[in-house]
Amino acid sequence: MKNLITRAFTGLIFVVVIISAIWYGAYSFSGLFCLITGLSVWELYGLLYGKNTNLIKRCTHVLGGVYLFAATFMYRYDIAGSDIFLPYLLFILILFIMELYYKADNPIKNWAYLLLIQVYAAGSFSLLNLVAIEGAVYSAIPLLAIFIFVWVNDTGAYLVGSTFGKRRLFERISPKKSWEGFFGGIAFVLIVAYILSCYFIEIAWYNWIGLSVTTVVFATWGDLTESLLKRTIQVKDSGSILPGHGGMLDRFDSIIMASPAAYIYFELFIRN
Repeated sequence: MKNLITRAFTGLIFVVVIISAIWYGAYSFSGLFCLITGLSVWELYGLLYGKNTNLIKRCTHVLGGVYLFAATFMYRYDIAGSDIFLPYLLFILILFIMELYYKADNPIKNWAYLLLIQVYAAGSFSLLNLVAIEGAVYSAIPLLAIFIFVWVNDTGAYLVGSTFGKRRLFERISPKKSWEGFFGGIAFVLIVAYILSCYFIEIAWYNWIGLSVTTVVFATWGDLTESLLKRTIQVKDSGSILPGHGGMLDRFDSIIMASPAAYIYFELFIRN
C-alpha cells in the first residue's frame, strides 16, 4: 500500500509538471525537456557502461545531448540558423576521433554506445520540438495530444489486460503484456482522439484517429524496446529518480519511439 501511494503521488506530480510546462509556453517546455534529456542521457550512459562509467565522458555526453535539444528548439523557433548544429556535429566527430587515443579494448562498442545514447535519448526528445513548433510558432496541443495518447493507452491497456488478458503480446520481452490489453488501450485512445477532434477542428477527425493509432503502436514498441534493453543489461529499472516508477527511461520509453513516429505522421498527413 505504501508503494502504491508513493507511485500514485509521484505519477500525479509527474503528469502535472509535464502538462504545465507544455501548456505554459515554448520556453517552459524547452527548459523542462532540456533537463529531461540530460537526465535520460546520464541514465542511459550509466546503464550501458555500469561500473566502467567515466564521469568526464558521462558529463560530456549529457552536455552534447542537452545541446542537441536546445539547438533544435532554437532552430525551429527561429532564434538561430542551421549553423547552430555545427558544434554538435563537431562534438560527434571529436568523440569518434578520441577513440584513437583512449586505447580501449573495444572501440567499436564505444562508437556504438555513442550513437545509441545520442540517437535514442537526445535525438528522440529533440524531435518533440519538430512536433510542437512549425514556422516559429509554438503549439502545445499536438505535443499534449501525444502525451495524453500515451498515458491513456497505458491506463487502458493495464485495465483491459489485467482483466481479460490471455494472449501474450511479446512474451519473450514483456510477459505481462497481452493482445487484449493492446487493443483495449487503442480503444480508449480512439475515444480520446474523437473528443479532441470535436474541440480542435483544425486537424481533421481522421488525422486525429491516424495520429492516435500511430502513437499507440510506436509507444508500445518503445516500451518493449526499453524492456529489451533492461533485460539485456539485466536490470529491473533504468534508474531510481522517480519514486515508485524507476528512472527517466522507464517513464519516457513510450515517448522515445512515439515522438519520431508522430513527427513523421504530422509531416506526411497533417502539415503536407
